[in-house]
Amino acid sequence: MFAATFSKPRAMHSLASAYQQVGLETATSNATPHKLIEMLFDGFQDAIARARGAMLARQIEAKGRAISHAARIVEEGLKAGLNLADGGKLAADLDALYAYVGMRLTHANLHNDAQALDECASLIEPVRSAWAEIGPRVSKAAQ
Repeated sequence: MFAATFSKPRAMHSLASAYQQVGLETATSNATPHKLIEMLFDGFQDAIARARGAMLARQIEAKGRAISHAARIVEEGLKAGLNLADGGKLAADLDALYAYVGMRLTHANLHNDAQALDECASLIEPVRSAWAEIGPRVSKAAQ
């Protein structure tokens, strides 16, 4: 009955997606706030890689989904998590960076511009690396 209801590739994709969702929910439920931001950075880079691959394969729908995912991570995750009232110049600079990256992601999507995707990845990578580097110090301070 299962085979008659779903095509095998579709069913496997659905099962894999469910497995990933459960894994993500488990990882986020046990994560520190610092780790959650780290996961956003990782998710952003993964979405950019998926968008680049879809762009090269001329898979327009997949490219759009991946770029939209990257943009949501920036806007609803990284940018929304900034404390602009108390974060000073660093928070303001990150806010401007995230706004620029969002604009470049839109450009990349509209113009199939792989260089714009690469630019976004290269702009976020130093922030991602710095965030990962301070992780152990944040963990020690929390203890």
